[in-house]
Amino acid sequence: MGDAGIPSLVQARYGAAEHFSIAGEGNNTIETLLLHRSIRHFLPEELAPGTLETIIAAAQSAATSSNLQTWSVLALSDASHKAEAATLCGDQDFIRQAPLFLIFCADLDRLTHVSAQHGLRGEGLEFTEMFVMASLDAALAGQNATIAAEALGLGACYVGAARNRPQELAALLKLPPRVIAVFGLAVGKPDPSKAGSSSVKPRLPQREVLHKETWRVDGDTSPEEPQTQNLAEYDVTLASFNAGERREGIPAWTQRSAKRIETVESLHGRHVLKDVLRQKGFELR
Repeated sequence: MGDAGIPSLVQARYGAAEHFSIAGEGNNTIETLLLHRSIRHFLPEELAPGTLETIIAAAQSAATSSNLQTWSVLALSDASHKAEAATLCGDQDFIRQAPLFLIFCADLDRLTHVSAQHGLRGEGLEFTEMFVMASLDAALAGQNATIAAEALGLGACYVGAARNRPQELAALLKLPPRVIAVFGLAVGKPDPSKAGSSSVKPRLPQREVLHKETWRVDGDTSPEEPQTQNLAEYDVTLASFNAGERREGIPAWTQRSAKRIETVESLHGRHVLKDVLRQKGFELR
């Protein structure tokens, strides 16, 4: 861990001093979590033996609904295979560069076989709840994998673009029915020579996302005004961060976020996901 204490790490995470008490001073786990940042530049080094297995053991230690463990993961390390996957996942070079690309999947295929093994109907697998469960299980596993990688001195970057071309990615990975990729995770040793590789990006003010007891902002009975203030504040905070990183021409967070959801085209192909899920055997009743 670095020399920075948890209060200063919290301040970095919000881009400004937050006026609330901080617990856990000196706790390495909290420090690792607060230091998280997406890494998109990797050194051309293979991972040490046992790294993959340790990361997956950590992933499997995540909570899972009813212990059903409705997820699986594919590990891609072959350069040509990663390159093909990268092309389908937004054509992003950092995926090709990373020594390991993990693709986490919602997996109801295993429970389909378990049901058949015991001569049971498995009707519950036909409902949307089970796809939601599988996606949540995969996300929890992915977060554990990320924390484990960072604890080992590695960096990682999530890849939502694994949903950009879901049919083609499923074909490349030879996914069976009732299995679909929900996100990827590029893992490797960070390249310290690349600008921004050590920067922690500020998040929304905590008071914007934390609601106590009921849906309120700081207990206000009319939350719209505080929310407007919080978002305006965050636009300024993130603009200051981008300026410090010499990132020019980046629109305000609110503008960028609104553009990200403005049209079907802004989904980058993910609008077909429901149809693909049904084709892959997710009935979504």
